[in-house]
Amino acid sequence: MRAIVQRVSQACVRVVDGFQRAREVARIERGFLVLLGVHGADTEREARVLAEKIAGLRVMEDADGKMNLALADVGGSVLVVSNFTLYGDCRKGRRPSFSEAASPAQAEALYRLFGEALAAQDIPVAWGEFGAHMEVELVNDGPVTLVIEARDGDIV
Repeated sequence: MRAIVQRVSQACVRVVDGFQRAREVARIERGFLVLLGVHGADTEREARVLAEKIAGLRVMEDADGKMNLALADVGGSVLVVSNFTLYGDCRKGRRPSFSEAASPAQAEALYRLFGEALAAQDIPVAWGEFGAHMEVELVNDGPVTLVIEARDGDIV
C-alpha cells in the first residue's frame, strides 16, 4: 500500500459527472491529503499499519514552528483519495501498466479500512469517491509531502 501524504491548510475533492460538471464531495481544513494506492498483494494489515503511521506522523508545526506535532495534537483531519495510478509501472514503453494495482473490489475494501483505522484513532476523515473521476484541490502547507509504503505488514 502506497500513500502520498501532503500536509495541507485546506483541500477538497470534486467529482466530475458525465457532463463535465463537478460537485464537491469532501473538504478539510488543516491536516493531510492522502492519495492512497492499493497493491494487489495488500491485506488488512498493511491498511492498519499505514493508518497508524500516518496518524502518528509528527509533521505539524508547534508554537516554535518546528515539525513536532501529530494530527490529533492540532485537531487536524485527513482527506483520503483512492489513486490506483500510484502503482503505475512506467519502465517499459510510454503507457503505464497498472497490473500491480489491486482489483477495484479489493482496493475499495482496503481504502475503506484504511480510513476507518484513521477514524478509530480519533482523526476526522473525509473521503473522495472511490472509482470516480475527481478533481483534487489543495493548498500544500510547507510544502510538506511524504511518500510512505507498507509492504508485508511493515513500513518500508
